Order: sequence, then structure tokens, then C-alpha cells
Amino acid sequence: MISIVNPDAAGIDIGAEELYVSVPPDRDERPVRRFGTYTDDVHALAKWLIGCGIKTVAMESTGVYWIPVYVILLQYGLEVCLVNARHLKNVPGRKSDVKDCVWLMDLHILGLLRPSFIPEEGIIAMRSYLRHREALIEHRAVHVNHCQKSLTQMNVRLTEVVSDVTGVSGLKIMQAIANGETDANKLLAHRNKHCKATPEQFVKALTANYRKEHVFTLKQSLALYEAYSQQVVECDRQIEAHLADMKPAQDDEAGPGEALGKSRKTNTHSKNAPDYDLRSALYRLTGVDLTEIDGLHASTAQVIVSEIGSDMSKWKTSKHFSSWLGLSPKNDITGGKVRKSRTLPGNRRASQAFKMGAQSLLKANCALGAQARQLRARLGAAQAVTAMAHKLARIVYSMLKYKTSFATASIEDYDKLQGERLRKSLERRAAKLNMKLVPV
Repeated sequence: MISIVNPDAAGIDIGAEELYVSVPPDRDERPVRRFGTYTDDVHALAKWLIGCGIKTVAMESTGVYWIPVYVILLQYGLEVCLVNARHLKNVPGRKSDVKDCVWLMDLHILGLLRPSFIPEEGIIAMRSYLRHREALIEHRAVHVNHCQKSLTQMNVRLTEVVSDVTGVSGLKIMQAIANGETDANKLLAHRNKHCKATPEQFVKALTANYRKEHVFTLKQSLALYEAYSQQVVECDRQIEAHLADMKPAQDDEAGPGEALGKSRKTNTHSKNAPDYDLRSALYRLTGVDLTEIDGLHASTAQVIVSEIGSDMSKWKTSKHFSSWLGLSPKNDITGGKVRKSRTLPGNRRASQAFKMGAQSLLKANCALGAQARQLRARLGAAQAVTAMAHKLARIVYSMLKYKTSFATASIEDYDKLQGERLRKSLERRAAKLNMKLVPV
């Protein structure tokens, strides 16, 4: 029997230009009303809900239109149940857009809606900064491709003598070309002494058909690349300041950098990584060093923290957490046999970060790397990456919840453990046949 869980509930259908709101019929003569999306309209909506005795509101997370409504309703002390629209598809009964708000209200009154995860305010701001930074890097990469296209059209074989066209030598050479320099011998002066390619190879690669229109497109693309790079630097400064202002995981301010110590990992620097001490900042925020986990670097850990926060009480167990991420398999079992196994959609950005870490484990010289390669040989690369991402998610969950450190293991330790597991498995099989294993 279904009972009323939230008697003081309302439903809001979020749109780009209008909001449809529904309250119980006994609260107002017009229980369904339409409001605009201007700030004054949203404030009027909140005041009307309070006047109707509403305490909790249900609404869908439609694009980004829900954000200002969500913030203003919270300011008025209303509890907001943000619902993933995908979950409502499994509950029939919606007939039209106008009736959506009534349907949301009815489901919320009966307690049939599952609220979406919303982290604390500081994490939300951090998430916005990081997503903006990601967009800037993507836009910058577009203009790098434009630079390479212009060079190719002029037959400048720069990619064959430098490993990265946006490196020290590559940028100096492209800037010189954009400024009108076409003499290969003069362009050679911008070659870094650490380049593996010989000066003769550089001269050969930079001898090209320099056309005015291609030099012009190179100049503009290079200028846009540098502009976006500057924006990324400014964004990093803002993120660094925001991380410093956030409340630390521990009350003691006794220098987390000294307590953190030096990382055991080497060659962890990424081209797109920020130039500040991100590892110490994350340690101060979470109370644990997530970068000690094999496969996770500081930038990857930052993405994960920005999506999930550091409070693991939102999920009862690691299974709930991995299911929310979309990394747990959903098995369709019939007659005791698994007919179909698949993962369901979850938090895309967080799950992708874990999968990136799992992908790097395929080449890692550690116990997790050995396990990843073993799974790849048995299941294939795609399933192995998902399985290892699932494992990394459970490790992160335990570290954040219990504030424990990660105990790394070598390949030798993994092989020893696997050997012990194999021995016990053979002993169990032998026992079923009334036999015993005899060491040789």
C-alpha cells in the first residue's frame, strides 16, 4: 500500500522561458500556475510556495535552466528534490508538458522520486571552474590543429623534427614564420639544443613553399592559441585561490605539504597540468592523498573530487557509489544464469576520469597494472578498463570515507597472491574428488 510521504510537496516543470508549478489542490484556488524565468518571477514563485505551506519541491534537472531556480528556492529555506529526467521515464503517466508539474508533485508526495546527488557549495564552484578550464583547453586544441594545417599547406615538416609543435622550439619557429621569416637557416636559430633532430634535418624540414595566405592563417591561429593559453593560466589562478579558501578536511592547519611528503611516482607531469601544487591542495581538501593510487594523477584526482566531493556519507557502501558512477554491471539473470550484463549510465565525467586512470594501468609496473593486463587477456580491453575503473572507484571510496592511505603493491606481491589463490582453488577441486595435492 502506497502512503503519503511528503504532504507539503510541490512540482515544478523547468523550461527555458516558463515555469509550471503545481501544489496540492487544497492549498490554493489555482493549484497550477505559470511563472516566467526572470529573477523577480522566480522570487515570486518561491513566495507563493511558502504562502501555500510548501516545504519540499521536486523538479527535473533540465540542462542548466534549473540552477537559478534551485539556488533561489534554497535561499527561501525550501527543500529541493532534483530529479534526473531519465529516472522518470520508468514511471508511466506523463501526458503533456503542462501536466509534468502535477505528475512530479504526485510522485514526490508519495515518495517515489530519487533525488540527484548535489555536492556542497565549494565543490560546485570548483566543478564549474574545472569544466570551464576543460572547455578552454578544447578550444585551444582546435587552433593547434589550425596551425598544423597551415604548416602542412606550406609543406613545413615541423612535426617530423619536433615532438610537439607547441613546445619551446615549435612555438618559436611558428612565431618567426608568422612574423615573416622564411629563411630556413635563420629559423634554425630557434632550435632547442635538446632536440634530437640534427640541424641538417631542421633546415630540410623548414625549407618550404611559404605562401602569404597560409602565413596569415598561421599567424591568426597562433595568436588565438596564445590567447586561450593565457585564459587557462588565469583560470588556474582562480582555481588555486578557490582551493585555498575551501574548508580543509582537518582542523589543524599544520602544513599539509610537510605531512604529505614527496610522491613516490615519477614522470607524472602533464602538458595541460596547472603550475601550482595541486597534489597538496587536494590533500588539504580531502585529508588523503589520492595521487598515491596507481593510475591516478593530480589532474585526474581533481576531476574526481570536483564531481563527488569528499563526503562519502551520500552513499551507504562502495557498491552504491560505483553504481551511481555507472561502473557496476547490471546483470539480467534467468534460471540462475546471467543472460545479459551491462553498465547503466551514471556520472559521465567522474566515470571517465576513473576509466582514464584504469587505461593508464595497462602499462603500469605495479600490482594493479598486472591485474589490469590479466583482465585484458581474459575479457578484452574495454571490459578490463571498466572493471579496473570499478576497482579504482572502490579504492577512492574507502580512502575518502575512512581517511586511510593507499598501500601499493608490486607485481611480485600480486604474483605471489595469485599463486596462493590458485593453490587454494586446486585444493578445493581436489577435495571434491577425494584427493589431495602433494607438493613436488
